[in-house]
Formats: sequence, C-alpha cells, structure tokens
Amino acid sequence: MDYKYKIIENGNVMKKDWGKWLARIAMATLMLMSTIGAAWAADYRPLVGRWQRTDGGYVIEIRQVATDGAMEAGYFNPRPINVSRANASIFKEHIKVDVELRDAGYPGSTYTLLYDPDKDALLGFYYQAVQKQNFDVVFVRMK
Repeated sequence: MDYKYKIIENGNVMKKDWGKWLARIAMATLMLMSTIGAAWAADYRPLVGRWQRTDGGYVIEIRQVATDGAMEAGYFNPRPINVSRANASIFKEHIKVDVELRDAGYPGSTYTLLYDPDKDALLGFYYQAVQKQNFDVVFVRMK
C-alpha cells in the first residue's frame, strides 16, 4: 500500500486529494489569522476627521488610518504643509498619533499626541525643529 497517496478513514482505504486537503488547511489558517488579527487590531476610526489646534488655525486632517497604524494625513497652517510621516499606535492603552512635517520652515517638526475619547481631543506636544522647543498643544475635532 502506498501511504503517500492513500489514507485510511473509518476503516476504508481512500485516495487522498492533496490539492483539496492543502487548500482546506490554507483556508482554515487564513480564516484563523484574519479573526485573530481583527481582534487584536486597534480601532483607529475615532482619529479620522479634521482637528484644529486650540491656539490658532493649525489643522491636522486625518483622512484614513490603516490597521497597521499608517495614516493618510494633511497639515494646514492655513496653507498645506508637507506631512512626511504620519502614524497611529497604541501607547499605554491610549491611541497615539505621530506626525512629522518636512517643508519650508518645518525641517522635521513633529506632533506627538494622545487621543482622549472623553473630550474627543488630541493632547500632546509639538516639537518646533527650528527653535528646538516643545510646546503643549490641544487639537479639537472640527464640526
């Protein structure tokens, strides 16, 4: 008997269809990974929207956040400023937002913000790269 191509199931010898068997295992594995990934993925949906800094007309627009935290974002003062990097992550059970600006007058200035769901606000600091100073900042959702 060639066990490479046949299996015994309920006392019967059956020809094994390896292609279907492997496909079923692959599908079950993908379904399990998808379920686990969805359960572990952070919910970044509250970040999507336009956020205005309380001390001026500065606006962060978060258009989309992927499950890995990669953000599609814009920054306006009031004209558009290039966002070189934007991402979300989880920090001590809070959603954290990091935005880096690289443009004229913004040589690597950064925002490091935490989302406060009770206030629906982004709180944190702004590192002004030209002055090499940090400033406390608050962004509120624009209605």
